[in-house]
Amino acid sequence: MARTVPVRGRTSHPHPPQLARELGAEFIGSALLAAIVIGSGIMAARLSPNDVGLQLLQNSFATALGLSVLIMMFSPISGAHFNPVVSAVAAATGETSWRQATTYLPAQVAGCIGGAIMANLMFAETAVSWSTTERATGSNLLSETVATAGLVLVIFLLVRSGRGSLAAPAVGAYIGAAYFFTASTSFANPAITVGRMFSDSFAGIAPTSALPFIGAQIVGGIIGGTIAAWLTPRHLTKS
Repeated sequence: MARTVPVRGRTSHPHPPQLARELGAEFIGSALLAAIVIGSGIMAARLSPNDVGLQLLQNSFATALGLSVLIMMFSPISGAHFNPVVSAVAAATGETSWRQATTYLPAQVAGCIGGAIMANLMFAETAVSWSTTERATGSNLLSETVATAGLVLVIFLLVRSGRGSLAAPAVGAYIGAAYFFTASTSFANPAITVGRMFSDSFAGIAPTSALPFIGAQIVGGIIGGTIAAWLTPRHLTKS
């Protein structure tokens, strides 16, 4: 698989310098993603304090563009997962190793926490301000399941059908749309869910809601990964 797609090809054990670069890319990319999501949410709330719909539009637009750019920047280095669910599905479907997926996870979570703190500081907020926004309703958890399953399908159907070069704009477009067609505004990522706990802002999520969200995202990842593997069996996707 080409290194210019957001899911790396099947690998063995990368050498320490290469592994360090991959982890660095996942950490920096995840930090920038969190800064984009949370920073644009803070800015949107300040620019349009009385219009929640406009806040969501501004937040989703910045996220869609920023995510596409980050994938294009970092995919040649680490695959630009920025998401433990994506890494786990990549391992489960044989696109990468479980060792790599589990190594990526702490870098992704730490990056999102660091990016959230950076966003708070950029807007002269307290470095850590725990979110008080409760989101764990039945409709939101269903939304997170659907949003994550859809994200996994977008990525892996493109990659496994040889169109991985389209993943960056496709993922950005999907997440931008999912802000509006899901009740939860499509977190679809356990690492960013953890990061959003650290900012009591428009994009935040209360710690008590984070674990149910992550559970729904894991279920969505399993559903999406299963469907993607069924629709594109390996014997049909080999070049």
